Amino acid sequence: MGRGRVELKLIENKINRQVTFAKRRNGLLKKAYELSVLCDAEVALIIFSSKGKLYEYCSSSSMLKTLERYQRNTNSSTSQSSEIVAFDVEDETYQDYLKLKARAEVLQQNNRNLQGEDLGPLSVNELEQLENQLEVSLKQVRSTRTRYMFDHLTELQQKEQLLREANKSLNKKKMDEDKAEIDLQLSWQAGEQRRQQQVDDHRALQLSWQEGEQRRQQQQMDEHKAEMALQWSWQAAEQQRQIAAYNHHINAAASERFFQPLECSPSLQSGNSLSNASNMMNSAAPVQNLLGFFPGWTL
Repeated sequence: MGRGRVELKLIENKINRQVTFAKRRNGLLKKAYELSVLCDAEVALIIFSSKGKLYEYCSSSSMLKTLERYQRNTNSSTSQSSEIVAFDVEDETYQDYLKLKARAEVLQQNNRNLQGEDLGPLSVNELEQLENQLEVSLKQVRSTRTRYMFDHLTELQQKEQLLREANKSLNKKKMDEDKAEIDLQLSWQAGEQRRQQQVDDHRALQLSWQEGEQRRQQQQMDEHKAEMALQWSWQAAEQQRQIAAYNHHINAAASERFFQPLECSPSLQSGNSLSNASNMMNSAAPVQNLLGFFPGWTL
């Protein structure tokens, strides 16, 4: 069975429409290429998709030349003489537009070819030229990438060197700070030890002064005791001397009375004798009161 006729109308499904556009476009480009090769015809094909993307094919080396040839042929047609007059008014501007448009189309086509698209219409020589161009571009890309990588590596090495130097400087600064801190701590400890030594020396001096003061007070007390003992000894000796003198005086007085001649004196009567003895005892009382003790013979 043969293939059924396709109804010519807009395909509603966007995906199916895009698939059909791609297939028909490639087929049209292939037919244009075959026509140019088989019949040695100069073919130019321009296609715009629904999204405005340009697809073109030119059998000659330049789309611009084909368009200029087309323009010359259209200008020679008598049926379009009125349009030729209108084109002649702005011929220079239009020519510039065509040149720019053709240039843009060529660049777009080359860009698509470089991306691996629309390679079917290209000849073997054009494919070889494209391959050579891609190889040159690839070499340039690799060379540029290598140069960028080398520059980046050099920059990283310089940064690494700077970081090493900064790290070394920071380590040296930290070591200096640690050494200064240790020196300060040792100095503080030495000062604290000196202060503690001064405190200990002051305490020892104070204790020594207290001990000396105690010894001095003890010496004063001992001297006072010795002085008191000496005074007491002197007083005791003085008392003994006075007592001895008093006893000697009493004994002498008694001896004189004992050896007194016996006379019949009225004064030696019994009453008078007792009175005289009482007077003698009273006269001895001041001595007893003065010395603060009673003579042994009175006890």
